[in-house]
Amino acid sequence: MISGALLLLVLAVVLLWLSTRQQKGAGLPGGRLIYTDSGAWGRVEKPLFTAELGLTGKPDYLVKAGGSIVPVEVKSGRAPAAPYDSHIYQLAAYCLLVERVYGKRPPYGIIHYSSRDFAVDYTTQLESALLDELAAIRLDESKAHVSRSHEEAARCRRCGFQLVCDQRLG
Repeated sequence: MISGALLLLVLAVVLLWLSTRQQKGAGLPGGRLIYTDSGAWGRVEKPLFTAELGLTGKPDYLVKAGGSIVPVEVKSGRAPAAPYDSHIYQLAAYCLLVERVYGKRPPYGIIHYSSRDFAVDYTTQLESALLDELAAIRLDESKAHVSRSHEEAARCRRCGFQLVCDQRLG
């Protein structure tokens, strides 16, 4: 009986060690995983959405650490010296969505590259810059006139201007 209990204890310690190692390898901070957009872990979560801004997004992970919810965005490429602006704005959009959907402002988010992680503070300055970018995008979309330069319906279906294009195919 004691040897069986000892075996179970050893097994539990090994499994805990493996899960911690896997969590760190994925670039996740310590805490409880509450959202994932990774089909490998089961059903993919529904996107986060705020109607007020017309903003939708699916962060790779949301981790609840203490009283905070931290978005994590995983990038497959090698780590640059500093995160790309587009990646920072994507992460900032996830921070904004977390605040609107969960009612908790994340203090930071994480961009995980294969060889390095970056913690990006979600400051009021970053939020303001994001809101300015979103406003500029909305303005551009309202003025958009797209000239189609092809005859490929599949290409049109993948186009970011499909909803505002009056020349789309199928």
